[in-house]
Amino acid sequence: MSVEQVMRIEVDLDKCTGHGICESIAEDVFEVADDGSVRIHGDPRPESDRERIRQAVSQCPAAALSLVED
Repeated sequence: MSVEQVMRIEVDLDKCTGHGICESIAEDVFEVADDGSVRIHGDPRPESDRERIRQAVSQCPAAALSLVED
């Protein structure tokens, strides 16, 4: 039996500039609101989303996103 790690996404709203790159990579995970802040849907996320989330985190120009694995 394998144990699946829990992935949580954290956003630093002080750093987030609302570019929307995260949303373009994983629109079912991230949503940029009208005020430019990012919202995260369904946190924690399933293992199947890992690669897209890592891509969004690494491509965030403001370094506002982080992936926390417990």
